Amino acid sequence: MSIFINEQEKTFHLTNDKISYIFRVMENKQLEHIYYGSKIAFSDSVSRLVERSFRPVSVVEFDNDLITCLDSIKQEFPSSGGGDFREAAIDVTFENGSHILELEYNSYKTAKGKTKLPGMPATFANQDECETLTIFMKDELSGLEVELNYTIFNTLPVITRLVRLHNNGDENITIERLLSASVDIPDQKYDVIHLSGLWGRERHFYRSPAEPGVKAVYSTRGASSHHHNPFIALAHPEATENHGNVYSMNLVYSGNFLAQVDVDNYYVNRLMIGIHPNRFQWKLKPHGEFYSPEAVLVFSDKGLNGMSHAYHDLYNNHLINPKWAHKARPVVMNNWEGTYLDFTEDKIISIAETASELGVELFVLDDGWFGKRDLDNSSLGDWYVNKEKLPNGIDGLAKKINDLGMEFGLWFEPEMSNSDSHIMKEHPEWIIGTPGRFRKPARFQYVLDYGNPEVVEHIFEMMDDILSNANISYVKWDMNRNISEAYSAYLDSESQGELMHRYILGVYTLYDKLLERHPNLLIESCASGGGRFDPGMLYYAPQIWTSDDSDAIERLKIQYGTSMVYPVSSIGAHVSAVPNHQVGRITPLDTRANVAFFGVFGYELDPNKLTEEEMQEIKEQIKYYKRNRELLLFGEFTRLASPFEENETMWMVKTKDKEQAIVAWFQVLSIPNDGYRRVRVPGLDPSALYKIEENGLQYTGSELENIGIVLTAPIRGELGFDDTAIMNKRDFDSKIFTLRKVK
Repeated sequence: MSIFINEQEKTFHLTNDKISYIFRVMENKQLEHIYYGSKIAFSDSVSRLVERSFRPVSVVEFDNDLITCLDSIKQEFPSSGGGDFREAAIDVTFENGSHILELEYNSYKTAKGKTKLPGMPATFANQDECETLTIFMKDELSGLEVELNYTIFNTLPVITRLVRLHNNGDENITIERLLSASVDIPDQKYDVIHLSGLWGRERHFYRSPAEPGVKAVYSTRGASSHHHNPFIALAHPEATENHGNVYSMNLVYSGNFLAQVDVDNYYVNRLMIGIHPNRFQWKLKPHGEFYSPEAVLVFSDKGLNGMSHAYHDLYNNHLINPKWAHKARPVVMNNWEGTYLDFTEDKIISIAETASELGVELFVLDDGWFGKRDLDNSSLGDWYVNKEKLPNGIDGLAKKINDLGMEFGLWFEPEMSNSDSHIMKEHPEWIIGTPGRFRKPARFQYVLDYGNPEVVEHIFEMMDDILSNANISYVKWDMNRNISEAYSAYLDSESQGELMHRYILGVYTLYDKLLERHPNLLIESCASGGGRFDPGMLYYAPQIWTSDDSDAIERLKIQYGTSMVYPVSSIGAHVSAVPNHQVGRITPLDTRANVAFFGVFGYELDPNKLTEEEMQEIKEQIKYYKRNRELLLFGEFTRLASPFEENETMWMVKTKDKEQAIVAWFQVLSIPNDGYRRVRVPGLDPSALYKIEENGLQYTGSELENIGIVLTAPIRGELGFDDTAIMNKRDFDSKIFTLRKVK
């Protein structure tokens, strides 16, 4: 049992071996947050933990009571319009124009396991893996009912939260703001951590002190975006990768989001996450209901790596489709950077033949196979094969690829259209944009209105026809344009605030329909690279193209930041040609592979342009990955040294039984006359002996943790030590160490 309830005090304590989360019903029937953090022993009463103090110039809840003030009490689900002047989790407007909401506790229930969230992705679990608490609240005057759902997982420091609204009144209620989770964390100053960036440098790691006021990251682009990820954390200022307290939230949602901390002047930190309220309105009609997306809350007392391990375990076991969650993914060859739009069937077959000889298992045909797609200003939405390029069709090409011993995959961008396409000419009303106004293009593209079920059904039928008539085992689902001029011809004037949310629900519907019809299909999500890398996408697509920037050195930061929340098994990572197409950098082929090994591995190039030496090296890379991919994809990933702080980057994966580990070391620039260099490897069996596959050296686990693998070992020649190590130095260097326990 993980949920304890004091019926008399109406105190709720969610706990397992790692965490405790406590709140109670106050005297005014609202909910007061008591504690969230490391596990504490259960007590039948928490009255001694209730905190009150006089706050001058504050609104109080009762006559002759100067200390019961919502503005200074830790709230469990703060609403607007009352005496709490901080940021609210919920804000609604009633037909008379009032937005005053007084949610009072009504009842509760508990249940083993958790139920499926209608129409949206969410974590899942068996009945013996988690327990769910539902709190029922009601605004008596309006009849608005609010359900707060909390699920605690038995073996993880994880609580998930979501909210259900039900209008039990007789009038319409407009939802103006509904966040999925809010937690008030008091007592001390914290650092705010978030993942932000741009196209080509997504999910960089940022950390700064939390100060009075609001620190927010968000997206209003219709997608979770390259710019910010739906993740936020509060870390103790002294917290490191391996030590200290960290509170974090991640939203299982792929649309507009808001993640923020609101610090009041008493240094209570209100951590919140949910749908962004900008341009969001939802008319809740009588007897109507609305669900928020699910928020994932992780607390770690073992630093950032402890936080990441919890997210990785949760997503691999309770979010990603079980069909793929622990299944080795095929080595991919994608033709995009090898050919772009300029290809023929003969050219593709030539590339595929070489890829097969190298050991590639899946060939993916990228953009350019459909309509009249010779330039990127045409044919999106016309999902029928271009017979001039592919005279034997997709089915004929797929068969030829299969005959080479590889699976076949295909690229789609199903959410977009070009002006030069049948779909836009025949159905201009299916394009998002205000009638009578110029629809502004981006990359010559326009966004289809996925809030309209007819649009979703039309695209599904076209994709299903392609997938049903060829042996296609993989789809790369791209999305290259954010939503501007957000207006839907499908919705009436009072419902336009629903467009952004309805759009992403339509995207989820298309994923559901395709996977129901093609349950064995492996989908890789993509959005100009990493523009929609979020837990919502992982529910449908177990891997995501992490960034269009395939440069190995840039990828150190991108993959390091991504690993804060997302498992290695979700990180699409390919070796590309040099000079790199995004930054022009020339990096060694082994370094490009050593970075890409820590992800879903593949190649993004024309192998026919490689030298014989490079071909042989790639064969060995693929052999290494195949031997070790279960460990690389599903081992426990631990960050050792940050590219945001050092010239060096280090990380590792290990099996939970500590029998095997792979350690990676990377440097950006070579340093002359530098000091002693070593890679310390924590977390292995201290008394066991481990052998390094690459050089045959053996270390004990305690030596690996406290001394480390020595990188500056001398090279011995016939006449003693020599200085050839100087000649082996290079920029963008890397090393992989594969460790096996020998005794």
